[in-house]
Amino acid sequence: MGLDAETLEPILPDAVTRAAASLLETAQAAGFSIATAESCTGGLLASLLTDIEGASDTFERGFVAYSKQAKCDLLGLSHAVIDNCGAVSEPVARAMAQGALARSNASLAVAITGFAGPAGPSDEPGLVHFACAAHGIATRHRVEHFGDIGRGPTRIACLRVALEMLGDMLAAAKRRPRAA
Repeated sequence: MGLDAETLEPILPDAVTRAAASLLETAQAAGFSIATAESCTGGLLASLLTDIEGASDTFERGFVAYSKQAKCDLLGLSHAVIDNCGAVSEPVARAMAQGALARSNASLAVAITGFAGPAGPSDEPGLVHFACAAHGIATRHRVEHFGDIGRGPTRIACLRVALEMLGDMLAAAKRRPRAA
């Protein structure tokens, strides 16, 4: 698998590109596939993964669910969970990851929902919730407070966290016995 993410290479730190390539290589060798469910990153993680040569064997699909309605339509979230918890919340991130796993043929799914930049008066810029799901393993959640660092830097920080979470979940999934 190639290490170049030629389309995104000029804007991404080398460490992010290397982490993505390593994740895809490890997942491919273990026979796992990946899906993404992205809101505030707008498909940037899916773009990074598909920019790496050979990813089609491992990257199964990506969902860009930016609006509340898209989260419901594409990932099966209930309007109630969004209305009660807010689109940027732990329950929504978990439901997004679980929805991506359920609505794909992937072994692992990661979800990202947050405020990448200036938001509403009561919203915290840089607040991002992540969740990672895999078959037979409890869905994991992580929250980050990146601060008001801007949309681009927040999105790149999100890539680092999502790749790390996928790597951790992949390691856990590899340790589980697989169904015959």
